[in-house]
Amino acid sequence: MSAEIVIDFEDPELEQKYLRLKNILAEMESAAVAFSGGVDSTLLLKIARDQLQDRVVAVTSKSETYPREQLEESRELADKIGVEQLLLQTEELESEDFASNPPDRCYHCKRELFSSVLEVARERNLEYVLDGSNYDDLDDYRPGLKALKELGIRSPLLEAELTKDDIRRLSEKLELPTWNKASFACLSSRFPYGDKITRDKLLRVDRAEKFLRKLKLQQLRVRHHDNHTARIEVKPQDMILFLERREEIVTRFKELGYTYITLDLEGYRTGSMNEVLLEKDKV
Repeated sequence: MSAEIVIDFEDPELEQKYLRLKNILAEMESAAVAFSGGVDSTLLLKIARDQLQDRVVAVTSKSETYPREQLEESRELADKIGVEQLLLQTEELESEDFASNPPDRCYHCKRELFSSVLEVARERNLEYVLDGSNYDDLDDYRPGLKALKELGIRSPLLEAELTKDDIRRLSEKLELPTWNKASFACLSSRFPYGDKITRDKLLRVDRAEKFLRKLKLQQLRVRHHDNHTARIEVKPQDMILFLERREEIVTRFKELGYTYITLDLEGYRTGSMNEVLLEKDKV
């Protein structure tokens, strides 16, 4: 996967965005890529490797807010792309600014994480630190983007105006196994703002989502409410499968400590916990 693939484009706009991304990266002397193994950061790492060769490293957070299986997948992907991966042990729950789960929780998380990645970059004499934010992120409440701007972090996918759909299409053309991977976000996004985040809660949500993925419900979220209620989001086309497996889902979720197990009829959507925020809360 480390060799650059020649792409035949049918969409001129997508081709222009791809060329813009390559040019952005080619102008960099060297870089550290914040790498989770998700759809966005995998594409970014692949093209950074194509343009910068051995002058790029992948930096991955080893955190309680991400499942271990995600870490293992990131290791395999970095190896296939041919990039050295460095692991950072982060302790978000030790910070009250994070654990208290305010509306700007993501700001504090990104500020701490990317400050550490910047240290790695300085130690390795790497000129830039890159993250995988994309153009669609501008349409949602993303306080983490403020932290990135303050720290001088570059977001090449966003700069090239690549949307999530663009990134998936490019990933498929580049034969990346993540092209159809379910979107994933930090487990802390499963809790209503103000609901304190703990290791036990993170573990419960992680186990619940892992169980649902085994039922072939891939794109999903288990939102944790009041310590008793699980509000489950799946794609509308997967709701029939969900109801067909209703009894075993209820049984497992009760084993995990949930009293009420609900299916959100609006279906899976990113950032649903932001829907209750007023504009004044989006600082």
